[in-house]
Amino acid sequence: MKNPLGQRLRELPGPVLLTGHTGFKGTWMTFLLEHLDIPVVGYSLHPAKDSLFDRAEREGFIPEAFADIRDCEALEKFIDLHHPSAIIHMAAQPLVLKSYENPRETFDVNVMGSVNLFDIAFKKDFIKSIIVVTTDKVYRNDDSGRAFIETDPLEGKDPYSASKVGTEAVVAAWQQIAKLSDGPKVVSVRAGNVIGGGDFAESRLIPDLVRSYSTGIPFKVRNPESTRPWQFVLEPLVGYLLFLEKMLSGNCEDVTLNFGPIESPIRVKQVIKFITEMLETIHVEPLQRIAKLDSAESKKLSLNPSRALEALSWGPKLSQLDSVEWTIDWWKQYFLHPEPENVRNLCKQQTENYYNLLY
Repeated sequence: MKNPLGQRLRELPGPVLLTGHTGFKGTWMTFLLEHLDIPVVGYSLHPAKDSLFDRAEREGFIPEAFADIRDCEALEKFIDLHHPSAIIHMAAQPLVLKSYENPRETFDVNVMGSVNLFDIAFKKDFIKSIIVVTTDKVYRNDDSGRAFIETDPLEGKDPYSASKVGTEAVVAAWQQIAKLSDGPKVVSVRAGNVIGGGDFAESRLIPDLVRSYSTGIPFKVRNPESTRPWQFVLEPLVGYLLFLEKMLSGNCEDVTLNFGPIESPIRVKQVIKFITEMLETIHVEPLQRIAKLDSAESKKLSLNPSRALEALSWGPKLSQLDSVEWTIDWWKQYFLHPEPENVRNLCKQQTENYYNLLY
């Protein structure tokens, strides 16, 4: 049997600090860390209404603060209180379309929020490693469909992806600072089209389909031919923890890793067909071309995760359609029993089921 996931993290003198722990991926990460018995503290904005964190009534399950990553005083006070040994930085404004509505805030949160975190963390000798979560959308994308590797050029054509390219520049700068000051090891990780139960964000395919299912309002298809690397939420999260453990072992270079499916990305229309077969009452309207939205979104996205496979022995355990099935199964069970306790149990059960695939 392999060494159990999280062993090195359980032996740390301090907890893992998870920023953005009230977000979709952040909430799932708290369930994963809880399953692995890894101490974690959270720093995030208050949860959005109807978010997974909100539906599960997760407040108070871990030591936490609800504050802005741009509030340096509150952030440093929280770090000094809990003495984390490692940080997983997920706090961000994550939506492309929202970034068009408020580009300044998107850059402020994603770039300067990361600067604030590094500036504080590098003053604390108890912090040893920092993982920064960015996105697959940082790559210069000509819509050729070629799978991106970590050394490909970066370029953001919209405010969200450009802000994440800025975050990558911040990571690179503090990697150099670390070499001069013997500071914490800093790396970035890139993943995209992460799906799973509880994601109710706007302008995302599966949340939009689920909303259609729950409200009866017809679903409008935007870009049925677009391709995306769909992956179940626990796939990259396990990869982040494997990467963090390798960093803490001291046997890790300052590298970036992609996390995504090994299979070729599948089209939006294939995902819609699969979901509508599982949720038979969804009515899908004919193609709705929305010019502004079409120009805002890349048509083809694909990541090459070979470096993560080689460096971490990490690999997806679910196919893309399996990932969709796990997600829709979660929602079907939720609509039968939407009580917070059941929401928590659904996440815990899927976390346990996924963990059993690892070993």
